[in-house]
Amino acid sequence: MGTYLNPGKAKFQMAINSEIYVDKSKMISYLNSVVNTNQRYVCVSRPRRFGKTMAADMVCAYYDKGADSRALFDMCKLSKTEKRDCSNNWDEYLGKFDVIRIVMTDFFKKGISVDNALLKLQKLIVRDLARAYKEVDYFDKEDLLQSFQDIYAEQKTQFVIVIDEWDAIFREYKDDKDGQLKYLDFLRNWLKDKEYIALAYMTGILPIKKYGKHSALNMFDEYSMTQPMQLAEYVGFTSEEVEALCRQWGLNYEGLKVWYNGYRLSNKASAELFTDDALINTDIYRDYEIYSPYSVVKAIKSRQLNNYWNQTETYDALRQYIDWNFDGLKEDTVILMGGGKVPVDITGYQNDMTTFHSKDDILTMLIHLGYLGYDSDKKELFIPNKEVLDVFRSSTKNRDWKVTFRALQNSQKLLEATWNCDKKTVAGLLEAAHDKAGNRTYHSEAGLSYAVQLAYYAAQDLYTIIPELDTGKGYADLAFIPEKPDIPAMLVELKYEKDADTSIRQIHRQKYPDRLELYKGNLILVGINYDKNVSNDSVEFKHHSCHIEKA
Repeated sequence: MGTYLNPGKAKFQMAINSEIYVDKSKMISYLNSVVNTNQRYVCVSRPRRFGKTMAADMVCAYYDKGADSRALFDMCKLSKTEKRDCSNNWDEYLGKFDVIRIVMTDFFKKGISVDNALLKLQKLIVRDLARAYKEVDYFDKEDLLQSFQDIYAEQKTQFVIVIDEWDAIFREYKDDKDGQLKYLDFLRNWLKDKEYIALAYMTGILPIKKYGKHSALNMFDEYSMTQPMQLAEYVGFTSEEVEALCRQWGLNYEGLKVWYNGYRLSNKASAELFTDDALINTDIYRDYEIYSPYSVVKAIKSRQLNNYWNQTETYDALRQYIDWNFDGLKEDTVILMGGGKVPVDITGYQNDMTTFHSKDDILTMLIHLGYLGYDSDKKELFIPNKEVLDVFRSSTKNRDWKVTFRALQNSQKLLEATWNCDKKTVAGLLEAAHDKAGNRTYHSEAGLSYAVQLAYYAAQDLYTIIPELDTGKGYADLAFIPEKPDIPAMLVELKYEKDADTSIRQIHRQKYPDRLELYKGNLILVGINYDKNVSNDSVEFKHHSCHIEKA
Protein backbone atom coordinates (compact mmCIF):
# COMPACT_ATOMS: atom_id res chain seq x y z
CA MET A 1 0.00 0.00 0.00
CA GLY A 2 1.27 3.47 -0.91
CA THR A 3 0.01 7.01 -0.89
CA TYR A 4 -1.42 6.69 -4.40
CA LEU A 5 -1.01 2.97 -5.15
CA ASN A 6 -3.60 0.71 -3.53
CA PRO A 7 -5.01 3.18 -0.98
CA GLY A 8 -7.10 0.48 0.69
CA LYS A 9 -10.59 0.44 2.16
CA ALA A 10 -10.29 2.72 5.22
CA LYS A 11 -12.15 5.69 3.73
CA PHE A 12 -15.01 3.57 2.43
CA GLN A 13 -15.15 1.80 5.78
CA MET A 14 -15.63 5.18 7.48
CA ALA A 15 -18.52 5.98 5.13
CA ILE A 16 -20.24 2.70 6.02
CA ASN A 17 -19.61 3.32 9.72
CA SER A 18 -21.34 6.70 9.52
CA GLU A 19 -24.65 7.14 11.30
CA ILE A 20 -26.29 8.04 7.98
CA TYR A 21 -25.13 5.91 5.09
CA VAL A 22 -26.93 5.24 1.81
CA ASP A 23 -25.67 2.16 -0.01
CA LYS A 24 -24.72 2.88 -3.63
CA SER A 25 -22.59 -0.24 -4.09
CA LYS A 26 -24.67 -1.62 -6.96
CA MET A 27 -22.95 0.92 -9.15
CA ILE A 28 -20.01 -1.51 -9.10
CA SER A 29 -22.13 -3.96 -11.13
CA TYR A 30 -22.15 -1.53 -14.02
CA LEU A 31 -18.44 -0.76 -13.73
CA ASN A 32 -17.68 -4.48 -13.73
CA SER A 33 -19.58 -4.82 -17.00
CA VAL A 34 -17.11 -2.46 -18.74
CA VAL A 35 -13.85 -3.69 -17.18
CA ASN A 36 -11.37 -4.70 -19.90
CA THR A 37 -13.69 -3.58 -22.69
CA ASN A 38 -13.55 -0.61 -25.05
CA GLN A 39 -16.02 1.08 -22.68
CA ARG A 40 -13.64 0.89 -19.71
CA TYR A 41 -13.29 4.69 -19.59
CA VAL A 42 -15.94 6.25 -17.34
CA CYS A 43 -16.25 9.94 -16.43
CA VAL A 44 -18.94 10.88 -13.89
CA SER A 45 -19.66 14.58 -13.34
CA ARG A 46 -21.98 16.01 -10.70
CA PRO A 47 -22.12 19.05 -8.39
CA ARG A 48 -20.23 19.50 -5.15
CA ARG A 49 -21.47 17.46 -2.20
CA PHE A 50 -23.25 14.93 -4.41
CA GLY A 51 -21.18 11.96 -3.25
CA LYS A 52 -18.38 11.93 -5.84
CA THR A 53 -15.61 11.26 -3.33
CA MET A 54 -17.50 8.55 -1.48
CA ALA A 55 -18.15 6.75 -4.77
CA ALA A 56 -14.44 7.00 -5.66
CA ASP A 57 -13.52 5.58 -2.23
CA MET A 58 -15.91 2.69 -2.86
CA VAL A 59 -14.41 1.94 -6.26
CA CYS A 60 -10.93 1.89 -4.74
CA ALA A 61 -11.99 -0.39 -1.89
CA TYR A 62 -13.59 -2.86 -4.31
CA TYR A 63 -10.82 -3.28 -6.90
CA ASP A 64 -7.76 -2.81 -4.63
CA LYS A 65 -5.90 -6.16 -4.47
CA GLY A 66 -4.50 -5.31 -1.05
CA ALA A 67 -7.69 -4.02 0.59
CA ASP A 68 -9.22 -7.36 1.69
CA SER A 69 -12.71 -5.91 1.32
CA ARG A 70 -14.87 -9.02 0.97
CA ALA A 71 -16.38 -8.73 4.44
CA LEU A 72 -17.13 -5.08 3.79
CA PHE A 73 -18.97 -5.70 0.52
CA ASP A 74 -20.72 -8.78 1.89
CA MET A 75 -22.78 -6.29 3.92
CA CYS A 76 -23.63 -4.15 0.86
CA LYS A 77 -26.39 -4.33 -1.73
CA LEU A 78 -23.83 -5.30 -4.36
CA SER A 79 -23.47 -8.79 -2.91
CA LYS A 80 -27.26 -9.20 -3.07
CA THR A 81 -27.34 -8.36 -6.78
CA GLU A 82 -29.36 -10.91 -8.69
CA LYS A 83 -27.72 -12.64 -11.65
CA ARG A 84 -30.20 -11.04 -14.07
CA ASP A 85 -28.98 -7.58 -13.00
CA CYS A 86 -25.36 -8.35 -13.76
CA SER A 87 -23.73 -10.49 -16.43
CA ASN A 88 -20.91 -11.44 -14.03
CA ASN A 89 -20.78 -12.54 -10.43
CA TRP A 90 -20.71 -9.55 -8.09
CA ASP A 91 -17.25 -10.44 -6.79
CA GLU A 92 -15.62 -11.34 -10.11
CA TYR A 93 -13.21 -8.39 -9.91
CA LEU A 94 -13.15 -7.94 -6.13
CA GLY A 95 -9.53 -7.28 -5.13
CA LYS A 96 -8.19 -8.17 -8.56
CA PHE A 97 -6.27 -5.04 -9.58
CA ASP A 98 -3.71 -2.52 -8.53
CA VAL A 99 -5.48 0.79 -7.97
CA ILE A 100 -4.06 4.27 -8.48
CA ARG A 101 -6.08 6.93 -6.64
CA ILE A 102 -5.44 10.63 -7.40
CA VAL A 103 -7.23 13.74 -6.13
CA MET A 104 -6.30 16.43 -8.63
CA THR A 105 -6.98 19.32 -6.24
CA ASP A 106 -3.93 18.10 -4.29
CA PHE A 107 -1.75 19.08 -7.24
CA PHE A 108 -3.45 21.90 -9.12
CA LYS A 109 -3.43 24.81 -6.73
CA LYS A 110 -2.97 28.56 -7.06
CA GLY A 111 0.67 29.54 -7.30
CA ILE A 112 1.76 26.21 -8.80
CA SER A 113 2.33 26.03 -12.55
CA VAL A 114 0.70 23.28 -14.60
CA ASP A 115 4.15 21.95 -15.56
CA ASN A 116 5.23 21.67 -11.91
CA ALA A 117 1.91 20.12 -10.87
CA LEU A 118 2.18 17.42 -13.56
CA LEU A 119 5.83 16.79 -12.72
CA LYS A 120 5.08 16.34 -9.02
CA LEU A 121 2.12 14.05 -9.76
CA GLN A 122 4.22 11.78 -11.96
CA LYS A 123 7.15 11.58 -9.55
CA LEU A 124 4.95 10.62 -6.61
CA ILE A 125 3.12 7.90 -8.51
CA VAL A 126 6.32 6.45 -9.95
CA ARG A 127 7.83 6.41 -6.46
CA ASP A 128 4.93 4.23 -5.25
CA LEU A 129 5.26 1.96 -8.29
CA ALA A 130 9.03 1.55 -7.85
CA ARG A 131 8.60 0.57 -4.20
CA ALA A 132 5.93 -2.01 -5.03
CA TYR A 133 7.65 -3.42 -8.12
CA LYS A 134 11.32 -3.32 -7.20
CA GLU A 135 12.26 -6.18 -9.52
CA VAL A 136 11.07 -4.45 -12.68
CA ASP A 137 13.75 -3.18 -15.03
CA TYR A 138 12.60 0.41 -15.52
CA PHE A 139 13.79 2.21 -18.62
CA ASP A 140 13.30 5.65 -17.05
CA LYS A 141 11.84 6.20 -13.58
CA GLU A 142 11.23 9.83 -14.49
CA ASP A 143 8.72 8.74 -17.14
CA LEU A 144 5.31 7.77 -15.73
CA LEU A 145 3.88 6.30 -18.94
CA GLN A 146 7.00 4.25 -19.62
CA SER A 147 7.01 2.92 -16.05
CA PHE A 148 3.46 1.61 -16.43
CA GLN A 149 4.40 -0.03 -19.71
CA ASP A 150 7.50 -1.61 -18.13
CA ILE A 151 5.46 -3.10 -15.29
CA TYR A 152 2.84 -4.46 -17.67
CA ALA A 153 5.47 -5.90 -20.03
CA GLU A 154 7.14 -7.90 -17.24
CA GLN A 155 4.25 -8.61 -14.83
CA LYS A 156 1.10 -8.31 -17.01
CA THR A 157 -0.27 -6.23 -14.15
CA GLN A 158 -3.35 -4.17 -14.93
CA PHE A 159 -4.47 -1.07 -13.12
CA VAL A 160 -7.69 0.63 -12.16
CA ILE A 161 -7.11 4.39 -12.30
CA VAL A 162 -9.40 6.49 -10.08
CA ILE A 163 -9.16 10.24 -10.56
CA ASP A 164 -11.22 12.49 -8.28
CA GLU A 165 -11.77 16.20 -9.07
CA TRP A 166 -10.41 15.54 -12.55
CA ASP A 167 -11.55 19.01 -13.69
CA ALA A 168 -9.74 20.98 -10.95
CA ILE A 169 -7.50 22.60 -13.53
CA PHE A 170 -10.50 24.16 -15.31
CA ARG A 171 -11.69 25.72 -12.06
CA GLU A 172 -8.32 26.81 -10.64
CA TYR A 173 -6.62 27.74 -13.93
CA LYS A 174 -9.64 29.11 -15.79
CA ASP A 175 -7.69 31.21 -18.28
CA ASP A 176 -4.65 28.97 -18.82
CA LYS A 177 -5.70 27.39 -22.12
CA ASP A 178 -2.21 26.09 -22.89
CA GLY A 179 -1.97 24.47 -19.46
CA GLN A 180 -5.39 22.88 -19.86
CA LEU A 181 -4.42 21.40 -23.24
CA LYS A 182 -1.18 20.09 -21.75
CA TYR A 183 -3.13 18.42 -18.94
CA LEU A 184 -5.62 16.81 -21.33
CA ASP A 185 -2.79 15.55 -23.52
CA PHE A 186 -1.13 14.05 -20.44
CA LEU A 187 -4.28 12.13 -19.49
CA ARG A 188 -4.83 10.95 -23.06
CA ASN A 189 -1.25 9.72 -23.46
CA TRP A 190 -1.33 7.97 -20.11
CA LEU A 191 -4.72 6.28 -20.42
CA LYS A 192 -5.95 5.93 -24.00
CA ASP A 193 -5.70 2.50 -25.64
CA LYS A 194 -3.30 1.21 -22.99
CA GLU A 195 -3.43 -2.52 -22.19
CA TYR A 196 -2.38 -1.84 -18.62
CA ILE A 197 -5.69 0.01 -18.02
CA ALA A 198 -8.47 -2.32 -16.84
CA LEU A 199 -10.71 0.58 -15.84
CA ALA A 200 -10.35 4.37 -15.71
CA TYR A 201 -12.90 6.10 -13.48
CA MET A 202 -12.93 9.91 -13.24
CA THR A 203 -15.18 12.21 -11.23
CA GLY A 204 -15.60 15.97 -11.35
CA ILE A 205 -18.08 18.80 -11.52
CA LEU A 206 -17.71 19.53 -15.23
CA PRO A 207 -18.01 17.11 -18.14
CA ILE A 208 -14.92 16.57 -20.27
CA LYS A 209 -13.58 19.74 -21.87
CA LYS A 210 -14.34 20.19 -25.57
CA TYR A 211 -11.93 21.75 -28.01
CA GLY A 212 -13.49 22.30 -31.39
CA LYS A 213 -15.42 19.30 -32.63
CA HIS A 214 -13.40 16.69 -30.80
CA SER A 215 -12.26 16.00 -27.26
CA ALA A 216 -8.76 14.99 -26.31
CA LEU A 217 -10.38 12.39 -24.04
CA ASN A 218 -12.96 11.07 -26.48
CA MET A 219 -12.43 7.51 -25.28
CA PHE A 220 -14.43 8.32 -22.13
CA ASP A 221 -18.15 7.70 -21.80
CA GLU A 222 -19.61 10.65 -19.92
CA TYR A 223 -22.30 10.44 -17.26
CA SER A 224 -23.43 13.95 -16.33
CA MET A 225 -26.30 16.00 -14.90
CA THR A 226 -27.68 16.38 -18.43
CA GLN A 227 -27.02 12.80 -19.58
CA PRO A 228 -26.58 10.46 -16.60
CA MET A 229 -27.54 7.31 -18.57
CA GLN A 230 -26.98 4.07 -16.63
CA LEU A 231 -25.65 5.87 -13.56
CA ALA A 232 -28.66 8.17 -13.00
CA GLU A 233 -29.71 6.58 -9.70
CA TYR A 234 -26.17 6.83 -8.30
CA VAL A 235 -25.71 10.60 -8.76
CA GLY A 236 -27.29 11.55 -5.41
CA PHE A 237 -29.94 10.24 -3.02
CA THR A 238 -33.11 9.05 -4.78
CA SER A 239 -36.58 9.89 -3.44
CA GLU A 240 -36.98 6.27 -2.28
CA GLU A 241 -33.73 6.47 -0.33
CA VAL A 242 -34.70 9.77 1.30
CA GLU A 243 -38.14 8.42 2.23
CA ALA A 244 -36.43 5.43 3.86
CA LEU A 245 -34.16 7.75 5.85
CA CYS A 246 -37.17 9.76 7.02
CA ARG A 247 -38.90 6.60 8.23
CA GLN A 248 -35.72 5.53 10.00
CA TRP A 249 -35.31 8.88 11.75
CA GLY A 250 -39.01 9.57 12.31
CA LEU A 251 -39.07 12.68 10.11
CA ASN A 252 -41.59 14.26 7.74
CA TYR A 253 -40.58 13.41 4.19
CA GLU A 254 -42.66 16.22 2.64
CA GLY A 255 -40.63 18.82 4.51
CA LEU A 256 -37.36 17.50 3.12
CA LYS A 257 -38.90 17.19 -0.32
CA VAL A 258 -39.79 20.89 -0.59
CA TRP A 259 -36.34 21.97 0.53
CA TYR A 260 -34.03 19.55 -1.24
CA ASN A 261 -35.81 17.62 -3.99
CA GLY A 262 -36.07 18.79 -7.58
CA TYR A 263 -33.21 17.41 -9.66
CA ARG A 264 -34.61 15.23 -12.44
CA LEU A 265 -32.27 12.65 -13.92
CA SER A 266 -33.36 10.07 -16.45
CA ASN A 267 -31.99 6.88 -17.95
CA LYS A 268 -35.20 6.18 -19.86
CA ALA A 269 -34.83 4.03 -22.95
CA SER A 270 -35.84 5.42 -26.33
CA ALA A 271 -39.09 3.77 -27.34
CA GLU A 272 -38.02 3.92 -31.00
CA LEU A 273 -35.38 1.28 -30.27
CA PHE A 274 -37.94 -1.34 -29.26
CA THR A 275 -40.48 -3.24 -31.31
CA ASP A 276 -42.43 -4.19 -28.17
CA ASP A 277 -43.21 -1.67 -25.42
CA ALA A 278 -43.14 -4.54 -22.93
CA LEU A 279 -39.38 -4.82 -23.47
CA ILE A 280 -38.86 -1.39 -21.91
CA ASN A 281 -38.37 -2.17 -18.23
CA THR A 282 -39.74 0.87 -16.41
CA ASP A 283 -38.28 -0.39 -13.14
CA ILE A 284 -34.80 0.11 -14.58
CA TYR A 285 -35.29 2.76 -17.29
CA ARG A 286 -37.07 5.69 -15.69
CA ASP A 287 -36.87 9.20 -14.27
CA TYR A 288 -35.26 9.68 -10.87
CA GLU A 289 -35.90 12.42 -8.34
CA ILE A 290 -32.47 13.23 -6.96
CA TYR A 291 -31.48 14.99 -3.72
CA SER A 292 -28.17 16.50 -2.67
CA PRO A 293 -26.77 13.97 -0.15
CA TYR A 294 -24.92 16.66 1.80
CA SER A 295 -28.05 18.75 2.38
CA VAL A 296 -30.20 15.76 3.35
CA VAL A 297 -27.64 14.45 5.84
CA LYS A 298 -27.14 17.90 7.38
CA ALA A 299 -30.89 18.43 7.74
CA ILE A 300 -31.43 15.03 9.35
CA LYS A 301 -28.51 15.38 11.74
CA SER A 302 -29.30 18.96 12.75
CA ARG A 303 -33.08 18.45 12.75
CA GLN A 304 -33.33 21.75 10.85
CA LEU A 305 -34.53 22.53 7.35
CA ASN A 306 -32.02 25.11 6.25
CA ASN A 307 -29.91 26.30 3.36
CA TYR A 308 -26.76 24.19 3.46
CA TRP A 309 -25.83 24.97 -0.14
CA ASN A 310 -24.14 28.25 0.80
CA GLN A 311 -21.76 26.27 2.97
CA THR A 312 -20.38 24.58 -0.14
CA GLU A 313 -20.84 27.14 -2.91
CA THR A 314 -21.14 30.81 -2.00
CA TYR A 315 -23.76 32.77 -3.85
CA ASP A 316 -21.04 35.07 -5.17
CA ALA A 317 -20.14 32.31 -7.65
CA LEU A 318 -23.69 32.35 -9.00
CA ARG A 319 -23.96 36.15 -8.94
CA GLN A 320 -20.85 36.48 -11.11
CA TYR A 321 -22.51 34.71 -14.01
CA ILE A 322 -26.09 35.94 -13.86
CA ASP A 323 -25.00 39.56 -13.36
CA TRP A 324 -23.40 39.45 -16.81
CA ASN A 325 -26.92 39.45 -18.24
CA PHE A 326 -25.71 37.60 -21.35
CA ASP A 327 -28.50 37.71 -24.00
CA GLY A 328 -31.15 38.65 -21.42
CA LEU A 329 -30.02 36.14 -18.78
CA LYS A 330 -31.39 38.36 -16.01
CA GLU A 331 -34.91 38.14 -17.38
CA ASP A 332 -34.63 34.36 -17.64
CA THR A 333 -33.41 34.27 -14.06
CA VAL A 334 -36.47 36.19 -12.88
CA ILE A 335 -38.75 33.77 -14.75
CA LEU A 336 -36.97 30.85 -13.09
CA MET A 337 -37.27 32.43 -9.66
CA GLY A 338 -40.99 32.83 -10.27
CA GLY A 339 -41.31 29.07 -10.70
CA GLY A 340 -41.16 29.10 -14.48
CA LYS A 341 -39.12 26.98 -16.86
CA VAL A 342 -36.79 28.22 -19.57
CA PRO A 343 -35.83 26.34 -22.74
CA VAL A 344 -32.11 25.68 -23.14
CA ASP A 345 -29.79 24.28 -25.81
CA ILE A 346 -27.04 22.38 -23.98
CA THR A 347 -25.13 21.29 -27.09
CA GLY A 348 -22.86 24.31 -27.48
CA TYR A 349 -21.36 24.37 -24.00
CA GLN A 350 -17.58 23.81 -24.04
CA ASN A 351 -17.41 22.37 -20.50
CA ASP A 352 -15.27 25.03 -18.89
CA MET A 353 -15.79 28.14 -16.76
CA THR A 354 -14.89 30.82 -19.29
CA THR A 355 -15.95 29.92 -22.86
CA PHE A 356 -19.48 31.27 -23.30
CA HIS A 357 -20.96 32.03 -26.72
CA SER A 358 -24.56 32.41 -25.53
CA LYS A 359 -26.64 32.47 -22.39
CA ASP A 360 -27.41 28.79 -23.07
CA ASP A 361 -23.75 28.03 -22.34
CA ILE A 362 -23.94 29.78 -18.96
CA LEU A 363 -27.24 28.11 -18.10
CA THR A 364 -25.80 24.71 -19.03
CA MET A 365 -22.84 25.33 -16.75
CA LEU A 366 -25.25 26.20 -13.91
CA ILE A 367 -26.94 22.82 -14.45
CA HIS A 368 -23.62 21.07 -13.95
CA LEU A 369 -22.85 23.19 -10.88
CA GLY A 370 -26.20 22.17 -9.37
CA TYR A 371 -27.87 25.58 -9.44
CA LEU A 372 -30.46 24.45 -12.01
CA GLY A 373 -32.38 21.28 -12.74
CA TYR A 374 -32.81 19.94 -16.27
CA ASP A 375 -35.76 18.25 -17.95
CA SER A 376 -34.18 16.17 -20.70
CA ASP A 377 -37.54 15.40 -22.35
CA LYS A 378 -38.66 19.02 -22.74
CA LYS A 379 -35.13 20.49 -22.95
CA GLU A 380 -36.03 22.96 -20.21
CA LEU A 381 -34.36 24.05 -17.01
CA PHE A 382 -35.69 25.22 -13.67
CA ILE A 383 -34.66 26.03 -10.10
CA PRO A 384 -34.89 22.65 -8.38
CA ASN A 385 -35.90 23.45 -4.79
CA LYS A 386 -36.25 25.95 -1.97
CA GLU A 387 -32.63 25.60 -0.89
CA VAL A 388 -31.25 26.66 -4.28
CA LEU A 389 -33.97 29.31 -4.68
CA ASP A 390 -32.62 30.90 -1.49
CA VAL A 391 -29.21 31.13 -3.14
CA PHE A 392 -30.74 32.88 -6.15
CA ARG A 393 -32.57 35.29 -3.85
CA SER A 394 -29.33 36.11 -2.06
CA SER A 395 -27.66 36.72 -5.41
CA THR A 396 -30.30 39.14 -6.71
CA LYS A 397 -30.71 41.66 -3.90
CA ASN A 398 -29.01 44.67 -5.44
CA ARG A 399 -30.78 47.63 -7.03
CA ASP A 400 -30.22 46.51 -10.62
CA TRP A 401 -32.17 43.34 -9.98
CA LYS A 402 -35.12 45.26 -8.53
CA VAL A 403 -35.46 47.04 -11.87
CA THR A 404 -35.39 43.69 -13.70
CA PHE A 405 -38.01 42.16 -11.39
CA ARG A 406 -40.29 45.17 -11.87
CA ALA A 407 -39.87 45.07 -15.66
CA LEU A 408 -40.81 41.40 -15.81
CA GLN A 409 -43.82 41.92 -13.57
CA ASN A 410 -44.96 44.65 -15.97
CA SER A 411 -44.34 42.28 -18.88
CA GLN A 412 -46.62 39.66 -17.35
CA LYS A 413 -49.29 42.33 -16.75
CA LEU A 414 -48.92 43.45 -20.37
CA LEU A 415 -49.46 39.94 -21.69
CA GLU A 416 -52.57 39.41 -19.56
CA ALA A 417 -53.95 42.83 -20.55
CA THR A 418 -53.48 41.96 -24.23
CA TRP A 419 -55.35 38.70 -23.79
CA ASN A 420 -58.15 40.65 -22.07
CA CYS A 421 -58.15 43.27 -24.87
CA ASP A 422 -57.54 45.97 -22.25
CA LYS A 423 -56.15 48.57 -24.65
CA LYS A 424 -55.72 51.30 -22.03
CA THR A 425 -53.46 49.14 -19.85
CA VAL A 426 -51.58 47.82 -22.88
CA ALA A 427 -50.93 51.37 -24.15
CA GLY A 428 -49.73 52.53 -20.74
CA LEU A 429 -47.33 49.64 -20.19
CA LEU A 430 -45.92 49.89 -23.72
CA GLU A 431 -45.49 53.63 -23.26
CA ALA A 432 -43.51 53.02 -20.08
CA ALA A 433 -41.35 50.39 -21.78
CA HIS A 434 -40.68 52.55 -24.85
CA ASP A 435 -39.80 55.50 -22.65
CA LYS A 436 -36.80 53.52 -21.35
CA ALA A 437 -35.41 53.15 -24.88
CA GLY A 438 -32.34 55.17 -25.77
CA ASN A 439 -32.97 58.63 -27.22
CA ARG A 440 -31.24 57.76 -30.49
CA THR A 441 -33.63 54.93 -31.25
CA TYR A 442 -36.79 56.32 -29.69
CA HIS A 443 -38.08 58.08 -32.82
CA SER A 444 -37.97 55.10 -35.14
CA GLU A 445 -40.20 52.18 -35.91
CA ALA A 446 -37.24 49.87 -35.22
CA GLY A 447 -36.83 51.42 -31.78
CA LEU A 448 -40.52 50.98 -31.11
CA SER A 449 -40.34 47.35 -32.30
CA TYR A 450 -37.43 46.62 -29.97
CA ALA A 451 -39.24 48.21 -27.02
CA VAL A 452 -42.38 46.17 -27.74
CA GLN A 453 -40.43 42.90 -27.96
CA LEU A 454 -38.70 43.70 -24.69
CA ALA A 455 -42.00 44.65 -23.07
CA TYR A 456 -43.48 41.32 -24.13
CA TYR A 457 -40.55 39.41 -22.66
CA ALA A 458 -42.84 37.21 -20.56
CA ALA A 459 -44.40 35.93 -23.78
CA GLN A 460 -41.15 34.19 -24.76
CA ASP A 461 -41.99 31.29 -22.50
CA LEU A 462 -45.35 30.78 -24.23
CA TYR A 463 -44.81 31.92 -27.81
CA THR A 464 -42.47 31.76 -30.74
CA ILE A 465 -42.04 35.45 -31.58
CA ILE A 466 -41.44 36.22 -35.26
CA PRO A 467 -40.48 39.78 -36.26
CA GLU A 468 -41.40 40.78 -39.81
CA LEU A 469 -43.59 37.75 -40.56
CA ASP A 470 -44.00 37.34 -44.33
CA THR A 471 -47.75 37.22 -45.00
CA GLY A 472 -47.55 37.17 -48.79
CA LYS A 473 -48.90 40.72 -49.12
CA GLY A 474 -46.52 42.39 -46.73
CA TYR A 475 -44.87 41.86 -43.41
CA ALA A 476 -46.57 41.81 -40.04
CA ASP A 477 -44.31 43.63 -37.58
CA LEU A 478 -44.57 41.01 -34.84
CA ALA A 479 -46.28 37.62 -34.82
CA PHE A 480 -46.72 35.62 -31.61
CA ILE A 481 -47.24 31.92 -32.39
CA PRO A 482 -48.48 30.05 -29.31
CA GLU A 483 -46.68 26.96 -28.01
CA LYS A 484 -49.89 25.71 -26.37
CA PRO A 485 -53.39 25.49 -27.90
CA ASP A 486 -55.15 27.16 -24.96
CA ILE A 487 -53.60 30.60 -25.50
CA PRO A 488 -54.35 32.97 -28.40
CA ALA A 489 -52.03 33.85 -31.26
CA MET A 490 -51.23 37.57 -31.61
CA LEU A 491 -50.37 39.90 -34.48
CA VAL A 492 -48.87 43.28 -33.58
CA GLU A 493 -48.60 46.18 -36.07
CA LEU A 494 -46.51 49.22 -35.13
CA LYS A 495 -46.87 52.79 -36.41
CA TYR A 496 -45.71 56.25 -35.50
CA GLU A 497 -47.05 59.61 -36.70
CA LYS A 498 -50.36 57.92 -37.56
CA ASP A 499 -52.85 56.21 -35.22
CA ALA A 500 -53.55 52.78 -33.80
CA ASP A 501 -56.63 52.33 -35.96
CA THR A 502 -54.42 52.73 -39.02
CA SER A 503 -52.38 49.78 -37.79
CA ILE A 504 -55.46 47.60 -37.48
CA ARG A 505 -56.74 48.67 -40.92
CA GLN A 506 -53.40 47.68 -42.44
CA ILE A 507 -53.64 44.26 -40.79
CA HIS A 508 -57.03 43.71 -42.43
CA ARG A 509 -56.14 45.35 -45.76
CA GLN A 510 -53.05 43.21 -46.22
CA LYS A 511 -54.94 40.14 -44.92
CA TYR A 512 -52.27 39.37 -42.34
CA PRO A 513 -54.63 37.05 -40.39
CA ASP A 514 -54.79 34.73 -43.42
CA ARG A 515 -51.19 33.78 -42.67
CA LEU A 516 -52.41 32.50 -39.31
CA GLU A 517 -55.55 30.81 -40.60
CA LEU A 518 -55.19 27.93 -38.15
CA TYR A 519 -55.68 30.39 -35.30
CA LYS A 520 -58.83 32.11 -36.54
CA GLY A 521 -61.21 32.45 -33.64
CA ASN A 522 -58.24 32.43 -31.29
CA LEU A 523 -56.30 35.41 -32.68
CA ILE A 524 -55.74 38.87 -31.20
CA LEU A 525 -54.85 41.84 -33.41
CA VAL A 526 -52.95 44.69 -31.77
CA GLY A 527 -52.25 48.11 -33.31
CA ILE A 528 -49.80 50.44 -31.55
CA ASN A 529 -48.91 54.04 -32.39
CA TYR A 530 -47.37 57.23 -31.03
CA ASP A 531 -46.79 60.65 -32.55
CA LYS A 532 -43.17 61.77 -32.43
CA ASN A 533 -44.03 65.32 -33.52
CA VAL A 534 -45.88 66.26 -30.34
CA SER A 535 -43.93 68.89 -28.37
CA ASN A 536 -42.38 67.89 -25.08
CA ASP A 537 -44.58 70.33 -23.14
CA SER A 538 -47.76 68.62 -24.29
CA VAL A 539 -49.64 66.02 -22.23
CA GLU A 540 -49.61 63.91 -25.40
CA PHE A 541 -45.80 63.87 -25.54
CA LYS A 542 -44.61 60.25 -25.98
CA HIS A 543 -48.21 59.16 -25.48
CA HIS A 544 -49.04 55.76 -27.01
CA SER A 545 -52.38 54.71 -28.37
CA CYS A 546 -53.55 51.14 -28.83
CA HIS A 547 -56.37 49.35 -30.59
CA ILE A 548 -57.10 45.65 -29.95
CA GLU A 549 -59.63 43.30 -31.47
CA LYS A 550 -60.18 39.58 -31.79
CA ALA A 551 -60.26 37.75 -35.09
